[in-house]
Formats: sequence, structure tokens, C-alpha cells
Amino acid sequence: MTLNPLKVPAYQVRTVHCDHRADDERVYQALRRATDPLERAWDRLGRAKRIAVKFNQDKASQRVVMLAGQRQQLVSDSVIRATLRLLRERTSAEIICVDVSFYVMYNGETLANTCNVAPILREFGVRYVDGTQPPYREARTPDGGLMFGRYTMMEDLLDADEVVSVATIKNHAFMGVTGCLKNLFGLMPGEPHAHPRTYYHHLVRMPGMLADMGRILDPALNIVDALVGQTGQEWSAIGTPEGRIVDALIAGDQVIATDAAMMHLMGHDPQADWAVPPFHRDRNPLLVAAESGFGTVDLSQVDYTTEVEPQPPGTFYSLMTDSAETNASWRRTMCEQALFYHANPELFERYAGEYILLQDGEVRWHSPSGTIKVSRRELAGQHPDHALFFKFVDPSEAEGERYEVYERALATMPQEEHTATVGAN
Repeated sequence: MTLNPLKVPAYQVRTVHCDHRADDERVYQALRRATDPLERAWDRLGRAKRIAVKFNQDKASQRVVMLAGQRQQLVSDSVIRATLRLLRERTSAEIICVDVSFYVMYNGETLANTCNVAPILREFGVRYVDGTQPPYREARTPDGGLMFGRYTMMEDLLDADEVVSVATIKNHAFMGVTGCLKNLFGLMPGEPHAHPRTYYHHLVRMPGMLADMGRILDPALNIVDALVGQTGQEWSAIGTPEGRIVDALIAGDQVIATDAAMMHLMGHDPQADWAVPPFHRDRNPLLVAAESGFGTVDLSQVDYTTEVEPQPPGTFYSLMTDSAETNASWRRTMCEQALFYHANPELFERYAGEYILLQDGEVRWHSPSGTIKVSRRELAGQHPDHALFFKFVDPSEAEGERYEVYERALATMPQEEHTATVGAN
């Protein structure tokens, strides 16, 4: 099926059929069929001296969930092998695998137990770069950024000529879906060298932050392992019935267009936005990126062909963890508190160099460390439906947060719900 027979757009995406029971050779042939037409991707990769590959692969081994012989929530071995084989065959670049293990940073695990890709990297002579350790440097966001003007990132990643993002087809309770764009979030380092992950995994912030990551890294090749996938949320416990068999692979030369094709395959509308499933909690980051001129969520504007029909509506879904009313209240009050912070310089002086949680115009928590060891629901006290704005207090605002994002989001809230919740500090 060809969704755009005129083939006039700037982006190319292919979805091909591949049985989830296929052996390594058949998976390789399917991925080759998907990637061969992507001339712009291969041109970029062919000129690269160093290629950084980000696989969705980090998980403590005892928590890996399997479905029909494949990792339900992570990229399969056969897709990893096929990706590296293609890169070896079609480029002469040094290939590195980059990642920042969540489980090493926050759960006390070791890379020996969390790097599921390690044996295959050894097969292909690919160096793994451990992003939980320096060196890092600041990356400036093109055009000043949609959410922040700069981010601390891995030096080896920023020194790469091109990036490849290899993700798994999944839903996400917070962001609706997670694909090649959200996969890049796994490249963010944490404390003590940078902000904690929760600083960015934050209501209103995250869609723009993910769009910024896409613009900074701009992966030349994007691959979605859709042999099997996960619905409901990104992670689930072993034995829970959240897996889906899709029997497909997706490849594209632009990250937003590729994830839009993934959403289409899942039975979702890639042009949907906040409050329309699967986006219960926040805006569609793909749409946010496309609105800025980075990629598109309109598949009629993509050179897109597929051998696989979309999944029936409801096959893939995002868990709605809180009511629509609570989500709307959190969203509204988050915007109000961000703008309250921005308008009150006395907070800059009192809490300079610290992280704060701000609710209803009052600082509920502050610390030089961004690790929050007390329940936010407990800190919210009598107003659990009022958001806590998480901010590193820097009077110079060196990170360049874009407060106009909160202004625009607040302006879209229904007027009858927009009642001020700020107070005196």
C-alpha cells in the first residue's frame, strides 16, 4: 500500500512485513528491503567517519519481558544484528553504541547486567560508550530550542557525524507512544553531572524537550522493531498481558516521519494532540516537533509505502492513570507555577543553586540535589490535583527555559477551568 503515490515529499519511510519467528537472515533481508530505498539516509551515513547508534536495549536482565521468543519491550537480537550488519556493509565508519543506563544511574545495577546488546556488539567489534560517566559537554539547540536552549550530553555522541535510532513499537502512559524520538531520551545523563531525568520527564516540558533532542541529534536512519511490541505503558511486569505481535519492521530517513508511520501502524492518528488518545497526559511530541518545521506527522506528505495494514483501533492503547479532570488541573497549575516562578525574582535570590518544587506560589521542597526522596503526593498536601513545578534555580537562566511554552499551553485551557492557583511566597 502506498499512502503518497506522488512521492514528492522530503522524507521517506518504509514498513515491511517480517514474521516475528524469522531467523537472523530473514530479518536482515526484511530490514534491507525497508532501508534500501532510503537514499538520503545512506548518503549521510556513507559520508560519516563515526556513527553513534542508540538501541532501545537498557534493562536489568531479571526484568526483561519475553513474548514469543522476542523481547517484548526492547529491540530484538535479530534486529540489532541486522542493523549492525547493514551499517558494516554500507559504510566504512567507526560505529559506536551509545547509551546512558537508567538502571545503573538509579537502581544500583551494573552494565554487565543491563547492557542487553553487549554480546552482539562484541560480534561486530562495536565499542559501547557508557554515558553514565563523563566526558560531557553542552549542546545548543538549533534556533534556540522549543523548551531549553541547551542540554548537557555525552561528548562521544556529540562528536559523532551521524546518529541511528533503533526503537521498539510501544505505548507510553505519560507520552502516549514511544518510538525513535523518545528513544533519544535514553541518552540524557543524570546527576551529579547534569539534571536528573525527572527534570525533563515533566508535564508540559517533555514534548518540547523531545523535539529539541530530535533537532540536536537528527538521526540519519530510524528503525522501529515492530516484530512484537508493548501496549498500555512502556514497561510492565513479567506475566502481564500487554504484549502485541505485529510482524513488521519500519525504517525512515527522518525521525518524526518514521514515528508517525509507527503510530499509523499502531492504529493511532499521528496528528492527534493532548486529550485525544493516546495522549492523555501531555501533548503529542511528534506534532510539537512538526509544528516547529522539524519533520511531519502528515503521512500524505511522506514518501511512505507499507506492506502491513494498520492494527485495528484499540489494539494499542495508552493507560489513563488519572482522570481527565486531574490531568487538566495538573496541566493548568503547572503552567501557572512556571509563570509565577519566572515573575518572582525573590525566588532566584533565596534558592539560587538549588532545586525547588513550587506549588500554589509556595516552595514545598528544596535541595542542592535534584533527587527527590519524598513522595510528591505527600508534598502536594491538601491539593493533590495541583501540580508541583520542578526547577533548578539559576538567576542567569543559563539553560534557557522557554516560558512562552507555558503561556501558550495555559491559553489553550478551557476558560471556565482557568482559575488562579498562585499565592504569595
